[in-house]
Amino acid sequence: MRLFSYLLLALAGPLSPFSSTLAQSPSASPTDSLPPHITRLTWFGERADWRHDGKRFVFLNRAYGDVYEYDFDTKRITPCTDHFKHFGFVRALYLSNGNLLLSGPKDNFDRTDKQDRQRARDASQLYVLDKSFTQPPVPLGVQCNEGPAVSRHRLRIAWTHGEQDHISVADLAEVDGKLQLQNARVVLRTSDFPESERPRKWIETQNFVPPNDSQLTITAYEIQGSENTETYLFDLENRRLTNLSRSSDRYEECEGIFPDGKFTLVESAERQHRWPLVDLYRLSLDGSGTKQRLTFFTEVRDWKAAEGTISDDGRFMLFQDGRGGMEAGQGFSIYLYDFEKAAAAR
Repeated sequence: MRLFSYLLLALAGPLSPFSSTLAQSPSASPTDSLPPHITRLTWFGERADWRHDGKRFVFLNRAYGDVYEYDFDTKRITPCTDHFKHFGFVRALYLSNGNLLLSGPKDNFDRTDKQDRQRARDASQLYVLDKSFTQPPVPLGVQCNEGPAVSRHRLRIAWTHGEQDHISVADLAEVDGKLQLQNARVVLRTSDFPESERPRKWIETQNFVPPNDSQLTITAYEIQGSENTETYLFDLENRRLTNLSRSSDRYEECEGIFPDGKFTLVESAERQHRWPLVDLYRLSLDGSGTKQRLTFFTEVRDWKAAEGTISDDGRFMLFQDGRGGMEAGQGFSIYLYDFEKAAAAR
Protein backbone atom coordinates (compact mmCIF):
# COMPACT_ATOMS: atom_id res chain seq x y z
CA MET A 1 0.00 0.00 0.00
CA ARG A 2 1.30 3.41 -0.89
CA LEU A 3 1.80 5.37 2.36
CA PHE A 4 1.50 9.08 3.00
CA SER A 5 4.37 11.25 4.25
CA TYR A 6 4.52 14.48 6.19
CA LEU A 7 5.96 16.22 3.12
CA LEU A 8 2.98 15.38 0.95
CA LEU A 9 0.65 18.31 0.45
CA ALA A 10 -2.92 17.79 1.44
CA LEU A 11 -3.98 18.90 -2.04
CA ALA A 12 -2.08 15.97 -3.52
CA GLY A 13 -4.60 13.62 -1.95
CA PRO A 14 -2.52 11.24 0.25
CA LEU A 15 -3.99 7.81 0.67
CA SER A 16 -5.44 6.60 3.95
CA PRO A 17 -3.72 3.58 5.55
CA PHE A 18 -7.10 2.21 6.64
CA SER A 19 -9.29 0.04 4.47
CA SER A 20 -12.96 0.98 4.07
CA THR A 21 -14.00 -2.20 5.89
CA LEU A 22 -11.82 -1.34 8.90
CA ALA A 23 -12.97 2.28 8.90
CA GLN A 24 -16.66 1.33 9.13
CA SER A 25 -16.35 -1.36 11.79
CA PRO A 26 -17.58 -0.16 15.23
CA SER A 27 -15.06 -2.46 16.96
CA ALA A 28 -12.09 -1.38 14.84
CA SER A 29 -9.09 0.54 16.13
CA PRO A 30 -6.42 2.54 14.24
CA THR A 31 -3.85 0.17 15.77
CA ASP A 32 -5.29 -2.64 13.63
CA SER A 33 -3.53 -1.19 10.58
CA LEU A 34 -0.75 1.22 11.55
CA PRO A 35 1.65 2.34 8.79
CA PRO A 36 5.37 1.50 9.36
CA HIS A 37 6.25 5.05 10.38
CA ILE A 38 3.84 5.00 13.37
CA THR A 39 4.69 2.89 16.43
CA ARG A 40 2.53 2.41 19.49
CA LEU A 41 4.66 3.00 22.62
CA THR A 42 2.18 2.66 25.50
CA TRP A 43 -1.23 1.16 26.12
CA PHE A 44 -2.32 4.00 28.41
CA GLY A 45 -1.61 7.70 28.83
CA GLU A 46 -2.10 11.16 27.41
CA ARG A 47 -0.47 14.59 26.86
CA ALA A 48 3.15 13.58 26.20
CA ASP A 49 6.09 16.02 26.16
CA TRP A 50 9.63 15.44 24.86
CA ARG A 51 12.72 15.76 27.02
CA HIS A 52 15.20 18.02 25.22
CA ASP A 53 17.69 15.25 24.41
CA GLY A 54 14.96 13.15 22.78
CA LYS A 55 15.77 10.12 24.93
CA ARG A 56 12.71 10.32 27.17
CA PHE A 57 9.25 11.83 27.42
CA VAL A 58 6.76 12.51 30.19
CA PHE A 59 3.04 11.88 30.06
CA LEU A 60 -0.03 11.65 32.29
CA ASN A 61 -1.57 8.29 33.03
CA ARG A 62 -4.96 10.06 32.92
CA ALA A 63 -6.51 13.47 33.52
CA TYR A 64 -6.03 14.49 37.18
CA GLY A 65 -3.60 11.62 37.49
CA ASP A 66 0.11 11.01 38.01
CA VAL A 67 3.04 11.90 35.77
CA TYR A 68 5.31 9.22 34.31
CA GLU A 69 8.54 9.30 32.31
CA TYR A 70 9.23 6.89 29.43
CA ASP A 71 12.83 5.92 28.55
CA PHE A 72 13.36 5.00 24.89
CA ASP A 73 16.53 2.96 25.56
CA THR A 74 15.16 0.75 28.32
CA LYS A 75 11.40 1.06 27.58
CA ARG A 76 11.06 1.62 31.32
CA ILE A 77 8.23 3.80 32.65
CA THR A 78 9.13 5.65 35.86
CA PRO A 79 6.62 7.38 38.17
CA CYS A 80 7.48 11.04 38.77
CA THR A 81 4.78 12.24 41.17
CA ASP A 82 3.91 9.35 43.47
CA HIS A 83 6.20 10.51 46.29
CA PHE A 84 4.07 13.43 47.52
CA LYS A 85 0.42 14.20 48.20
CA HIS A 86 -1.49 15.85 45.37
CA PHE A 87 -4.89 16.00 43.68
CA GLY A 88 -3.73 15.02 40.22
CA PHE A 89 -2.27 16.87 37.25
CA VAL A 90 -3.52 17.95 33.84
CA ARG A 91 -0.18 19.00 32.29
CA ALA A 92 3.52 18.12 32.64
CA LEU A 93 6.17 19.88 30.52
CA TYR A 94 9.97 19.87 30.57
CA LEU A 95 11.60 23.20 31.37
CA SER A 96 14.87 24.12 29.67
CA ASN A 97 16.87 22.95 32.74
CA GLY A 98 15.20 19.52 32.81
CA ASN A 99 12.81 20.21 35.68
CA LEU A 100 9.08 19.74 35.11
CA LEU A 101 6.40 22.40 34.98
CA LEU A 102 3.21 20.87 36.35
CA SER A 103 -0.37 22.11 36.25
CA GLY A 104 -3.05 20.66 38.51
CA PRO A 105 -5.74 21.42 41.10
CA LYS A 106 -4.61 22.41 44.60
CA ASP A 107 -7.81 21.27 46.32
CA ASN A 108 -9.76 18.04 46.42
CA PHE A 109 -12.77 17.62 44.14
CA ASP A 110 -15.36 15.06 43.12
CA ARG A 111 -13.79 13.05 40.30
CA THR A 112 -17.14 11.46 39.48
CA ASP A 113 -18.87 14.79 38.84
CA LYS A 114 -18.38 16.35 35.39
CA GLN A 115 -18.88 19.92 36.56
CA ASP A 116 -16.53 19.53 39.51
CA ARG A 117 -13.88 18.03 37.25
CA GLN A 118 -14.14 21.06 34.99
CA ARG A 119 -13.98 23.41 37.97
CA ALA A 120 -10.80 21.69 39.14
CA ARG A 121 -9.26 22.01 35.67
CA ASP A 122 -10.14 25.70 35.44
CA ALA A 123 -8.66 26.40 38.88
CA SER A 124 -5.41 24.49 38.35
CA GLN A 125 -2.16 25.92 39.70
CA LEU A 126 1.41 25.83 38.38
CA TYR A 127 4.25 23.97 40.14
CA VAL A 128 7.89 23.14 39.40
CA LEU A 129 9.09 19.61 40.11
CA ASP A 130 12.81 18.92 40.47
CA LYS A 131 14.14 16.55 37.78
CA SER A 132 15.35 14.10 40.44
CA PHE A 133 11.66 13.28 41.13
CA THR A 134 12.51 12.97 44.83
CA GLN A 135 11.24 16.30 46.20
CA PRO A 136 7.80 17.87 46.50
CA PRO A 137 7.05 20.42 43.75
CA VAL A 138 7.40 24.16 44.36
CA PRO A 139 4.10 26.06 43.90
CA LEU A 140 4.36 29.18 41.75
CA GLY A 141 1.17 30.70 43.15
CA VAL A 142 -0.65 31.34 39.88
CA GLN A 143 -3.77 29.88 38.32
CA CYS A 144 -3.41 28.12 34.96
CA ASN A 145 -6.56 27.47 32.98
CA GLU A 146 -5.52 25.05 30.19
CA GLY A 147 -2.07 24.50 28.76
CA PRO A 148 1.03 26.51 29.65
CA ALA A 149 3.75 27.17 27.07
CA VAL A 150 7.40 26.51 27.90
CA SER A 151 10.48 27.95 26.23
CA ARG A 152 12.89 25.26 25.04
CA HIS A 153 15.83 27.64 25.42
CA ARG A 154 15.33 29.64 28.63
CA LEU A 155 13.35 29.58 31.87
CA ARG A 156 10.35 31.40 30.48
CA ILE A 157 6.72 30.32 30.49
CA ALA A 158 3.36 31.56 29.25
CA TRP A 159 -0.04 30.48 30.53
CA THR A 160 -3.76 31.09 30.09
CA HIS A 161 -5.72 32.08 33.18
CA GLY A 162 -8.77 33.89 34.46
CA GLU A 163 -11.81 32.49 32.64
CA GLN A 164 -9.45 31.35 29.89
CA ASP A 165 -9.64 34.88 28.54
CA HIS A 166 -6.10 36.25 29.02
CA ILE A 167 -2.49 35.09 28.69
CA SER A 168 0.57 36.04 30.73
CA VAL A 169 4.32 35.58 30.28
CA ALA A 170 6.94 35.39 33.05
CA ASP A 171 10.48 34.23 33.76
CA LEU A 172 11.46 31.67 36.38
CA ALA A 173 14.27 32.57 38.77
CA GLU A 174 15.63 31.50 42.14
CA VAL A 175 15.67 34.38 44.63
CA ASP A 176 17.16 33.82 48.11
CA GLY A 177 16.95 30.10 47.53
CA LYS A 178 13.27 30.23 46.56
CA LEU A 179 11.91 29.63 43.06
CA GLN A 180 9.53 32.34 41.88
CA LEU A 181 8.10 34.07 38.82
CA GLN A 182 9.62 37.35 37.71
CA ASN A 183 8.52 40.00 35.21
CA ALA A 184 5.01 38.48 35.04
CA ARG A 185 2.78 40.44 32.69
CA VAL A 186 -0.47 40.00 30.78
CA VAL A 187 0.33 40.00 27.06
CA LEU A 188 -2.99 39.14 25.39
CA ARG A 189 -6.72 39.31 26.13
CA THR A 190 -9.70 38.21 24.09
CA SER A 191 -10.57 41.90 23.70
CA ASP A 192 -7.27 42.39 21.82
CA PHE A 193 -8.53 40.38 18.84
CA PRO A 194 -10.02 42.32 15.91
CA GLU A 195 -13.79 42.55 16.33
CA SER A 196 -14.36 40.49 13.17
CA GLU A 197 -12.23 37.64 14.57
CA ARG A 198 -12.89 37.95 18.29
CA PRO A 199 -13.45 34.68 20.17
CA ARG A 200 -16.59 34.46 22.28
CA LYS A 201 -14.47 33.94 25.40
CA TRP A 202 -11.76 31.27 25.22
CA ILE A 203 -8.15 31.55 24.13
CA GLU A 204 -5.25 29.23 24.90
CA THR A 205 -1.50 29.54 24.54
CA GLN A 206 0.45 26.59 23.16
CA ASN A 207 4.11 27.24 22.26
CA PHE A 208 6.87 29.79 22.09
CA VAL A 209 8.13 29.87 18.51
CA PRO A 210 11.84 28.98 18.20
CA PRO A 211 14.51 30.11 18.04
CA ASN A 212 14.06 33.51 19.75
CA ASP A 213 10.75 32.99 21.63
CA SER A 214 9.39 36.36 20.49
CA GLN A 215 6.15 34.81 19.26
CA LEU A 216 3.48 32.49 20.66
CA THR A 217 1.09 30.14 18.94
CA ILE A 218 -2.46 30.74 20.20
CA THR A 219 -5.82 29.03 19.73
CA ALA A 220 -8.97 31.17 19.68
CA TYR A 221 -12.27 29.31 20.18
CA GLU A 222 -15.79 30.12 18.91
CA ILE A 223 -14.90 33.05 16.66
CA GLN A 224 -17.71 35.66 16.69
CA GLY A 225 -19.84 33.30 18.76
CA SER A 226 -19.72 30.53 16.15
CA GLU A 227 -18.17 27.08 16.48
CA ASN A 228 -15.22 28.09 14.29
CA THR A 229 -11.82 27.68 15.98
CA GLU A 230 -8.60 29.19 14.58
CA THR A 231 -4.84 29.05 15.18
CA TYR A 232 -3.02 32.38 15.53
CA LEU A 233 0.53 33.63 15.73
CA PHE A 234 1.01 36.35 18.34
CA ASP A 235 4.08 38.59 18.21
CA LEU A 236 5.11 39.53 21.75
CA GLU A 237 7.08 42.56 20.58
CA ASN A 238 4.62 44.35 18.30
CA ARG A 239 1.47 42.58 19.63
CA ARG A 240 0.40 41.62 16.12
CA LEU A 241 -2.03 38.71 15.69
CA THR A 242 -1.89 36.65 12.48
CA ASN A 243 -4.58 34.11 11.62
CA LEU A 244 -2.60 31.08 10.47
CA SER A 245 -5.37 28.57 9.74
CA ARG A 246 -7.62 31.04 7.89
CA SER A 247 -10.68 28.85 7.83
CA SER A 248 -14.30 29.82 8.37
CA ASP A 249 -15.67 26.30 8.72
CA ARG A 250 -13.08 24.10 10.46
CA TYR A 251 -11.78 23.33 13.92
CA GLU A 252 -8.07 24.32 14.01
CA GLU A 253 -6.32 24.00 17.40
CA CYS A 254 -2.54 24.42 17.53
CA GLU A 255 -0.35 21.82 19.21
CA GLY A 256 3.41 21.10 19.08
CA ILE A 257 5.87 23.45 17.36
CA PHE A 258 8.55 22.42 14.86
CA PRO A 259 12.12 23.40 15.87
CA ASP A 260 12.75 25.31 12.63
CA GLY A 261 10.15 27.85 13.72
CA LYS A 262 8.35 27.56 10.38
CA PHE A 263 5.55 25.12 11.18
CA THR A 264 3.20 24.09 13.96
CA LEU A 265 1.01 21.06 14.46
CA VAL A 266 -2.74 21.60 14.48
CA GLU A 267 -5.63 19.39 15.43
CA SER A 268 -7.99 19.86 12.53
CA ALA A 269 -11.53 18.75 11.68
CA GLU A 270 -13.51 19.34 8.54
CA ARG A 271 -16.68 20.46 10.27
CA GLN A 272 -17.69 23.05 12.80
CA HIS A 273 -18.13 21.62 16.26
CA ARG A 274 -16.87 22.75 19.64
CA TRP A 275 -14.95 19.51 20.30
CA PRO A 276 -14.91 17.43 17.09
CA LEU A 277 -12.94 14.31 16.20
CA VAL A 278 -9.61 15.56 14.82
CA ASP A 279 -6.45 14.47 13.02
CA LEU A 280 -3.00 16.09 13.10
CA TYR A 281 -1.73 18.38 10.36
CA ARG A 282 1.45 20.37 9.76
CA LEU A 283 0.54 24.06 9.36
CA SER A 284 2.83 26.74 7.96
CA LEU A 285 3.56 29.79 10.15
CA ASP A 286 3.88 32.08 7.09
CA GLY A 287 0.17 32.95 7.16
CA SER A 288 -0.62 31.18 3.87
CA GLY A 289 -2.86 28.59 5.54
CA THR A 290 -0.92 25.74 3.89
CA LYS A 291 -1.42 22.42 5.68
CA GLN A 292 -0.19 18.86 5.24
CA ARG A 293 -2.07 15.96 6.78
CA LEU A 294 -0.07 13.60 8.99
CA THR A 295 -2.55 11.20 10.61
CA PHE A 296 -5.73 9.46 9.45
CA PHE A 297 -7.18 8.12 12.69
CA THR A 298 -10.57 9.79 12.07
CA GLU A 299 -11.06 7.48 9.09
CA VAL A 300 -11.63 4.70 11.60
CA ARG A 301 -15.07 5.16 13.08
CA ASP A 302 -15.20 7.21 16.31
CA TRP A 303 -11.40 7.66 16.66
CA LYS A 304 -9.06 10.66 16.58
CA ALA A 305 -5.35 11.55 16.77
CA ALA A 306 -4.46 14.48 19.00
CA GLU A 307 -2.02 16.25 21.38
CA GLY A 308 0.97 16.08 19.04
CA THR A 309 4.42 17.24 20.17
CA ILE A 310 7.66 17.47 18.14
CA SER A 311 11.14 16.36 19.25
CA ASP A 312 13.83 19.04 19.47
CA ASP A 313 15.61 17.63 16.40
CA GLY A 314 12.40 17.62 14.37
CA ARG A 315 12.67 13.93 13.48
CA PHE A 316 9.80 12.55 15.53
CA MET A 317 6.33 13.33 16.78
CA LEU A 318 4.57 11.92 19.82
CA PHE A 319 0.78 11.90 19.81
CA GLN A 320 -2.15 10.10 21.37
CA ASP A 321 -5.36 8.48 20.25
CA GLY A 322 -8.80 9.36 21.54
CA ARG A 323 -12.47 8.45 21.20
CA GLY A 324 -15.58 10.43 20.45
CA GLY A 325 -17.64 11.69 23.38
CA MET A 326 -14.75 11.56 25.88
CA GLU A 327 -13.34 14.34 28.07
CA ALA A 328 -11.21 16.91 26.25
CA GLY A 329 -7.59 15.76 26.01
CA GLN A 330 -8.32 12.21 27.17
CA GLY A 331 -6.07 9.61 25.58
CA PHE A 332 -5.55 5.86 25.75
CA SER A 333 -2.12 5.29 24.13
CA ILE A 334 1.02 7.21 23.13
CA TYR A 335 2.40 6.80 19.58
CA LEU A 336 5.70 7.67 17.86
CA TYR A 337 5.63 9.14 14.34
CA ASP A 338 8.95 8.90 12.39
CA PHE A 339 9.15 11.66 9.77
CA GLU A 340 12.14 10.12 7.94
CA LYS A 341 10.34 6.77 7.53
CA ALA A 342 7.21 8.58 6.38
CA ALA A 343 9.16 10.50 3.75
CA ALA A 344 10.93 7.34 2.51
CA ALA A 345 7.60 5.57 2.08
CA ARG A 346 6.18 8.12 -0.35
